[in-house]
Amino acid sequence: MRTSTVEIRTPEGVMPAHLAEPEGSGPFPAVVVIMEAFGLVPHIRAVAERLAGEGYVALAPDFYWRWLPDNAVGYDRLDRAIALMQKVDDAKFTQDMRAALDFLAARQEVDGARLGVTGFCMGGRLGFLSACALPDRIAAAAPFYGGGIANHLAQADRIRAPLYFFFGEKDAFIPLDQVQRIEARLAELGKTFHCKVYPGADHGFFCEERASYHAEAAADAWRELTRFFARHLKGS
Repeated sequence: MRTSTVEIRTPEGVMPAHLAEPEGSGPFPAVVVIMEAFGLVPHIRAVAERLAGEGYVALAPDFYWRWLPDNAVGYDRLDRAIALMQKVDDAKFTQDMRAALDFLAARQEVDGARLGVTGFCMGGRLGFLSACALPDRIAAAAPFYGGGIANHLAQADRIRAPLYFFFGEKDAFIPLDQVQRIEARLAELGKTFHCKVYPGADHGFFCEERASYHAEAAADAWRELTRFFARHLKGS
């Protein structure tokens, strides 16, 4: 595996990103890993590297690049994370996401027709938004506990990609009635999707650095995530 820090040109400036690449020449499918509200922290980089280990070019952009250098916080600073998250403009995010996808598609080792997205917390919502706003670019989307996804259901008719949602049963930020609304709307639209709710799991259950880490749910979610991307990005 090769890792590097890269710069992505956007219409408003340069966005840094963590890039993890498998050994070999490809072309490989690729996945954009969208960060949590806490920023581009080591956990998100580690997720990208795990995906590279599975045979994907994985890109974790710093979508808080406009607020460098003080734009990532520890998991004990929820107040600061929420303040950063509230600065995110969906239109500007979509512009940045398009630039990230263009960056990947232009690389020789990437198959630009096989681009997926996953994201956590804030990144779960933004991953779903990406599937809505950039339907011709996203081949598969897998949001983890994305608070606010239900607010984008009016845009869901545009989605083309298969979706896999991961939620925790005890997540106070995403009550189960919201999960049911998501399922009902996507079923009504005839979209290809699956929702998995983990009993006893809370918000942030996938991250081993958070107090809410749930080892059993995290291990199962990783298996499900890799199977989902293998099916829809590798065709296996």
